[in-house]
This record gives sequence, structure tokens and C-alpha cells, in this order.
Amino acid sequence: MKIKCLIIDDEPLAQRILERYIQDVSSLEMVQKCNNALDAIEILKEQKIDLIFLDINMPKLTGLEFLRSLKHPPLVIVTTAYAEFAIQGYELNVVDYLMKPFGMARFLKAIQKVHDLLKPREHSLTGITSDTSREDQYIFIKSSKKTYCISLNDILYIEALGDYVKIYTTDRMIVSYHSMKNLENLLSPKQFPRIHKSFIVSLSKIELIEGNQVKLRDRYIPIGTIYKSEFEKLIRMI
Repeated sequence: MKIKCLIIDDEPLAQRILERYIQDVSSLEMVQKCNNALDAIEILKEQKIDLIFLDINMPKLTGLEFLRSLKHPPLVIVTTAYAEFAIQGYELNVVDYLMKPFGMARFLKAIQKVHDLLKPREHSLTGITSDTSREDQYIFIKSSKKTYCISLNDILYIEALGDYVKIYTTDRMIVSYHSMKNLENLLSPKQFPRIHKSFIVSLSKIELIEGNQVKLRDRYIPIGTIYKSEFEKLIRMI
């Protein structure tokens, strides 16, 4: 299946170069291109996009502002002439950061990172493993070419992101290619209950329950109707 791409760039020349590079890679398919982020928001509502090539310096809404506004963003490769935005881009978990002008070789290197992320789940899951002999249990999660050792005690919550999940810990956020069901089956439901179709939470990190929401740090997370009964039973057990 081809990776469906969207180009967001206000420079016609940059659009043409990216379009040509995409056409030369058999695994990619350009769905659409647009001159500003506001148009891109409408495109994302109407079409399935797997990968965005995103310029930073654009009128009306910058690329980074656009990216921050997306609740469930696709994979993103930033394309810009401004190196000073690189750190901000990586903080938003972009796949790669291409400095203009870039050639085909550098483009292919970025696309390889995308392919690594989109490999079948059985390859991206190098091991969700707990060592029950240790007081501090941990899991191994692969994200891109890195494998993170995450203490279960550090996990705050897990959020669905299409075919991916965002794992929020006490000090970072990691995006990995897994289904929520996969993680739900591997984590203890007594420690990490699923309270919504898009959220698994660490029970010990819940600060308060208010109506149909739980609070973890500065985030309020909804309790889904179909999960509410089991969650309430779990709380009563405690």
C-alpha cells in the first residue's frame, strides 16, 4: 500500500521539487498540495493522509502552529530554509527535518525513516517486557530506530494516534507504531485501565476524578461510556 502524501508549502518551486521526488519513489503517492496550512486543515478532514511535507515559514499560520493544532497528526517531514526551527520541530516529534535546498539522496534518507516507522507492528515491537523480579517493572518500546526502556512507574497515560500510540511519561512523549489493543493486552488492566477508546491511563497517576473525566497532571482525560462501568468497579475494588 502506498504512503499517501500531502505537500504544504507556499513556494511553487519547492512544491514542484517535492512533487517530482515523490513521483520518483514508487512507495509514495501525492494526494494533494496546498499553499497554506489553513487549506491543509480542510484536506485532512476530507482525505486520508499518511505523510505531510511541511514548510515552516508560511502566511496566516506557520507550519509549527499548524502542527501544534492537530490532535492526531500524520507523520511529518519538515522542509524549510530556517535551521533555527529544527529543535522546535523535533520537540513536536517530526520524522525528519530537511533543509532547503535538499537533493534526492537526502530526501530518500528521510523517506527511509518513514518506512522504518511504518514497518509491521511485529517488527516495531522489539519487546514489551516486564521483569517481575525487580521492584521497578519496565517495558521496551521501539520508536523509529531507537528502543526506549520505560519504567511502568513513569507512564502517565497512552493516547491513540491512528495506527500509532503516544506514550506520555513523567519526562517525555514517545510515538510508536502499535494498536491500543496491543498495549491493552500487554499491560495489567488493574494498573493501566482503558477508560476511553483513545486512552489508557496509569491508575496510580490519577490525581482526581471529576464527573466523566480523570485528571493526570495538567491533562483532563474523558471516561468513555462503554468503559465507565469497569472503571468504577476497579476503583471500588481499591
